[in-house]
Amino acid sequence: MNTAKLFLMMSLSVAAAACDRAEGTPRSDDNKATVPGEVAQRANNPTPAAADNTDKNDRDRDPAALTPGDQGENEADRTITQKIRQAVVANDTLSMNAKNVKIITNGQVVTLRGPVKSDKEKADIAAIAQGIPGVQRVDNQLEVDVD
Repeated sequence: MNTAKLFLMMSLSVAAAACDRAEGTPRSDDNKATVPGEVAQRANNPTPAAADNTDKNDRDRDPAALTPGDQGENEADRTITQKIRQAVVANDTLSMNAKNVKIITNGQVVTLRGPVKSDKEKADIAAIAQGIPGVQRVDNQLEVDVD
């Protein structure tokens, strides 16, 4: 009985390996097209260049810079952050960058950090934050991204 199980397992292993190398789908490690239509697909979807976020990451290297880890843990701070985020995301005039800025509330003081597309977005987000009940002060560190 054990011999039969061993034979069955070996047969399944060989079959699985054969499926991996099915005819018409040869493998290539030299980035050449191996499947019909792949040439056209690669021409239309070239390999994207790696994003260079060095400048964006540099601003977080400053040990004095607040990060989301500095978010206050009390209910008031969490509620303020939540309401600001909801208002920012609901604003259809803001860019995707603006909707993803860092909002850090600690002691009812809101710090805004990250890139936005314009001075108007910077002012609009600060006004949204200042308009939330319970906010004592807004530290607007948003940066207008000229790219």
